[in-house]
Amino acid sequence: MPKILFPDGKTKKFDKGVNGFIVAESISKSLLKKAVAMQINGVQRDLSDSINEDSEIKIITKDSSEGLEIMRHTLTAQVLANAIKNLYPGAKLAIGPTIKDGFYYDILFEKPISTDDFPKIESEMVKIIQRGSKIEKTLKSKDDAKRLFSLKDEIYKVKIIEESEQSKDFQIYKQTESNFFDLCRGPHLPNLNMIGPFKLTKLSGAYWKGDSKNEMLQRIYGTAWTNDKDLKKYLTQLEEAEKRDHRKLGKELDLFHLQEQAAGSVFWHQKGWTIYKKIMEYIRKKLDKAGYEEVNTPQLVDSSLWKDSGHWDKFRDQMFISESEQKILAIKPMNCPCHVQIFRQGIKSYKQLPIRMAEFGCCHRNEPSGALHGLMRLRSFIQDDAHIFCTKEQIISETLNFCKLLMEVYSDFGFEEITIKFSDRPKNRAGSDEVWDQAEKSLIEAVEKAGYSYELNPGEGAFYGPKLEFVLRDAIGRDWQCGTFQVDFVLPERLDASYIGEDGMKYRPVMLHRAILGSFERFIGILIEHYSGRFPPWLSPIQVALATINSSCNSYANELAKELENNGIRLTKDLRNEKLNYKIRELSNQKINFIAVIGEREVSNKKVVLRTLGSTNQEILGFEEFIKKIKISCRIS
Repeated sequence: MPKILFPDGKTKKFDKGVNGFIVAESISKSLLKKAVAMQINGVQRDLSDSINEDSEIKIITKDSSEGLEIMRHTLTAQVLANAIKNLYPGAKLAIGPTIKDGFYYDILFEKPISTDDFPKIESEMVKIIQRGSKIEKTLKSKDDAKRLFSLKDEIYKVKIIEESEQSKDFQIYKQTESNFFDLCRGPHLPNLNMIGPFKLTKLSGAYWKGDSKNEMLQRIYGTAWTNDKDLKKYLTQLEEAEKRDHRKLGKELDLFHLQEQAAGSVFWHQKGWTIYKKIMEYIRKKLDKAGYEEVNTPQLVDSSLWKDSGHWDKFRDQMFISESEQKILAIKPMNCPCHVQIFRQGIKSYKQLPIRMAEFGCCHRNEPSGALHGLMRLRSFIQDDAHIFCTKEQIISETLNFCKLLMEVYSDFGFEEITIKFSDRPKNRAGSDEVWDQAEKSLIEAVEKAGYSYELNPGEGAFYGPKLEFVLRDAIGRDWQCGTFQVDFVLPERLDASYIGEDGMKYRPVMLHRAILGSFERFIGILIEHYSGRFPPWLSPIQVALATINSSCNSYANELAKELENNGIRLTKDLRNEKLNYKIRELSNQKINFIAVIGEREVSNKKVVLRTLGSTNQEILGFEEFIKKIKISCRIS
């Protein structure tokens, strides 16, 4: 008789072969109605699965975050896929996972579809849901599963089965009111009645396995929620996100452009580069004040260093490679091994630690073309990267210092909601368990001493050490992971970095990897969308525009411009012979923070009429008063 341990600490014995339905009902009938799956010893399973040994059991309900993901997964694999096969019998199903806030399915169609087909597909999905089919699971051997999908000519399912290394049977899910079945890792809802409101959202291309050498499939995206209110809220957020899309605003505001001849790299225009330089200048001042020394390291580095560091084994496929004089060189994908080389020059004493080494390092990663996305995912980017070489005893104080610096920076950029995730050891890692125990313990102790709460993010640490991930929430409620802080005992050992301790003996330094923005390019993309292109004055490429009513006002406008420029204000002058309303509309569309209107009356009285972006009010200010206001407004608040 298996003994079941529940989350509240209570235990109960059941007959062997008991399943999730029986366990849920034993607690309450209301729980049974809400139950969608269960967690057995931390692993999600279907409610129909048997429990034959002592286990820790948690019932997953449809109103939980886990239940929502399971509902989305069922909607993708059992409803969207079924609808596609009903409407397009010749379509070939590939993969259909859940993603943040939704799901997608990659499909090969005989004739490509468009978003105009979405209403028809959604209508078919509703019909399938309304049948309220129960979902049953069967297990098939590798040969039987392959045969099953071969008969249906589902070429991608067959490939998945053939290439799978799993030894256990494959799970096949079937609806009781339909002939449709699919291969899936599960778990699934017990029946389709439990599916909430949904919407198909977009369509894109996707290479099979993300490899451009393979055929192009069509990826159908969708979202699903437990109620109409949440769905409506999310769709509203999507509409707002579309308006704020940094690629669209980047073009409209003349900040940057991207083109196929340099895929994954950015052509920065003057206005965009002004923002870039301003952020770099700001970060550089912060780092100087915090005791960092700025360095610069080579772009091309011999493969031997990457092999010694362990990056060659882990990231070789993401590196751009060049050959010269029978040597294999890699364009650096990260800065850390190079910083260790600087640390190793000369003998270091414990008295010199911590050494905080920063670099605005240009990195290149061979991302698949299908994964590239504006400024958010590139092949070439600059990190606000730094590495701190310290003793074990200094880990806590350095973590505290970094967290304080990071929070100040985020606040200055207008981000106040920050969450922290703690990512522990991944399956594929370097270093012994003893080393990882020490690194994880040190990092947890440090973040707790700093007074911050954190969420666990199991298995997502770097291959060389655990990390903290800092997640920003933007103006429309989206989360962006930017900053990272990693404790590394492995790389100093692999690259033979050492310092002389107080006792005259050699010791390995601890290496703390840290970034605040992540990459400048991606952070600027986030800022564009966060502010919808309306940057705070200190960050705007053009802070003030001077617009004259006629040419007789130009001399006074030039006088004002000279004084503003002397005070470091970025400005533009519109002295064209155009109607004022036309000028103001054009300047407002450029999202310039302040527009100073100058007419003959303003020239006579040495004043300006000041319009502020986002406000319908106007101020009449004298020359000196105007200059003072602009100077104050354009500082970091």
